[in-house]
Amino acid sequence: MRNPLAEKIISVKPSGIRKFFDIAAEMDDVVSLGVGEPDFDTPWHIRDEGIYSLEKGKTFYTSNSGLIELRNEINAYIKRTQGISYDTKKEIIITVGGSEAIDLALRAMINPGDEVIIPQPSYVSYEPCAILADAVPVIIPLKAENEFRLTAAELEDSITDKTKIVVLPFPNNPTGAIMERSDLEPVAEVIKKHDLYVISDEIYAELTYSGKHVSIASLPGMQERTILINGFSKAYAMTGWRLGYCCAPEIIATQMLKIHQFAIMCAPTTSQYAAIEALKNGDEDVALMRESYNQRRRFLLNAFKEMGLDCFEPFGAFYVFPCIKEFGMSSDDFAMKLLQDKKIAVVPGTAFGSSGEGFIRISYAYSIEKLKYAMEKLSEFANGLRNNA
Repeated sequence: MRNPLAEKIISVKPSGIRKFFDIAAEMDDVVSLGVGEPDFDTPWHIRDEGIYSLEKGKTFYTSNSGLIELRNEINAYIKRTQGISYDTKKEIIITVGGSEAIDLALRAMINPGDEVIIPQPSYVSYEPCAILADAVPVIIPLKAENEFRLTAAELEDSITDKTKIVVLPFPNNPTGAIMERSDLEPVAEVIKKHDLYVISDEIYAELTYSGKHVSIASLPGMQERTILINGFSKAYAMTGWRLGYCCAPEIIATQMLKIHQFAIMCAPTTSQYAAIEALKNGDEDVALMRESYNQRRRFLLNAFKEMGLDCFEPFGAFYVFPCIKEFGMSSDDFAMKLLQDKKIAVVPGTAFGSSGEGFIRISYAYSIEKLKYAMEKLSEFANGLRNNA
């Protein structure tokens, strides 16, 4: 029989996160610190709005771009937080999570052979989505000594005459790194100098613990070059509602919408009504969850210090990225042995790119009680490795 599969999908590797946790799922009594999902329930007033929309029979398709009321609220939010605004009829699209927006942007903008610069370690979808869009991924390995921030010099050195898009994944999954205005300004100058575009994934924008998140789209001359991506999964604990959005220049958004309408039609209607309520009245919920995450973040950093495990201080998202190079083991081997010996599941740093070797990702979207137990076991494990060295 003829091979039924496309060569490019065969070449894409499955998610390293899912592969590892398929193993963990088959074991009993495992404490997992690996899933990037809030442990909070969606706040009740947001759930109520979704329920109310169902009770009122609001179960039909919305426009392809999404409810205009929701797009208006998104625009108001961005104007309030970043000082920029968009044409809500032509420049904002409601998507099925932020992940769909990443895929749409790449497919709408890439011609075969165009290069997409992807800083790593970073979210697992960027590189495969670039490949599926017929782009050539160009990886910039971020460095722990730079707190995993992208520098203008690193970007400049990676640009060729085929470069078209730069992915900016900040606040970052898995490292928790952020980019402040002083970091973004020189990067923006390089982007403008070379006439490039940016996909700025800001899904963790509300979970920043050092000042306020700054979008590169808010810098002079950058809004017209930026596809800003965000959503409701992380800040509002709405992962299962599958709702995100993108804001982009009209020339790009028009083509993204074309793909979206053929592939998806529209994002879930119930989720859109819930999201309107989240944006209108959810600031206090976000603040309470952010403070809880910050307490957990500080607890983990102190626990690493006490056990002698090196970890830079992350100021975004809900992940820490401790270094395990002292043990002379690969990230995969370390994570697997920790799982087998102590039944604690973490994610190998290499799941997020080869530059993640020598690190593990730990999520603190878990209760303090669970984190305390896991840190006790991790300390026992680390000390055991040191004693046997």
